[in-house]
Amino acid sequence: MSFQIMIEPLGQGVPARDGQTVLDACLRAGVWLPHACGHGVCGTCKVQVLEGEYDHGEASNFALMDFERDEGKILACCAMAQADLVIEAEIDEDPDAQFLQLGDYEAELVEARMLTPTIRGLWLRTDRRAEFQAGQYVMLHVPGVEGERAFSIANAPSEDLIELHIRRVPQGRATGWLHDELQVGQRLRFTAPNGRFFVRKSARLPMIFVAGGSGLSSPKSMVLDLLAEGCTLPITLIQGARNTEELYFRDLFEQLADQHPNFTYVPVLSDLPEGAEWTGARGYAHEALKAHFANDFRGHKAYLCGPPPMTEACIATLMQGRLFERDIYTEKFFTAADAASAAPRSPLFKAL
Repeated sequence: MSFQIMIEPLGQGVPARDGQTVLDACLRAGVWLPHACGHGVCGTCKVQVLEGEYDHGEASNFALMDFERDEGKILACCAMAQADLVIEAEIDEDPDAQFLQLGDYEAELVEARMLTPTIRGLWLRTDRRAEFQAGQYVMLHVPGVEGERAFSIANAPSEDLIELHIRRVPQGRATGWLHDELQVGQRLRFTAPNGRFFVRKSARLPMIFVAGGSGLSSPKSMVLDLLAEGCTLPITLIQGARNTEELYFRDLFEQLADQHPNFTYVPVLSDLPEGAEWTGARGYAHEALKAHFANDFRGHKAYLCGPPPMTEACIATLMQGRLFERDIYTEKFFTAADAASAAPRSPLFKAL
């Protein structure tokens, strides 16, 4: 059995299978709806039903209050059509967004190596070419683990293999399996592309990328994509790590900086002994950010990806240096395990 979902104000209809969520049906048709957790707990995907019957699914009573249900609101990530639907959603049109259909992929692991003591790099060859926009992520099925896991794509869209950086999470079953059990030649399944973290190229403004830990994945993809396209605007990458062991892909970025006059690479280490041999910046990413730009970020676009404390500190630094919400973009994942307890963003900064 199938139904038709009409999305207003787009005036576009998409098919939905029986038991398929409204969000999944829309994404697979290339129609992006605002969403975040995908598990019915954050409320980002709330839409208004104008006509039709539906099942709320496992929507949280906190994310979707009783009075909202009475008003005909649903959480698109949980709700399923039981008849043809007409929904109304707040869809921001962005000239730089590529509306790519969500797809299911199978892939073979063709290379794996440790990038740092806690981050393993995986290179996957897909059964067919996986289209994505630099900055987006995959939802990976891990054998024996309930629920999918989100991992940013680290390669440029023009490259053939899908590259993922997997940070081991203590006691994490999924990342533990991906580190200890997964071997070259084995196959994995994932859905892609996901997310709305991408470069606003049409703005034609200098770009700042700040990365910490495995948060380097998206900025790496974005920088490689920009340089491959021949972008001549100033591009700055600030990569924060605790020590040189955790500062991965340093050689690549230094090589890119030598090859491209418009690209600047600033590595910064936060946990070095005073006598350690290191001529680069010391401290935290937001401190290096402030020092490099002399606390003046006007006329830039900034893209932040890393641990929440780093992201929050960088947001505060950028805003103190007169770069505000409309020009700051962050990447944030929600999973079934952490969505309910996710730390709130800065009260001054709207969630994207």
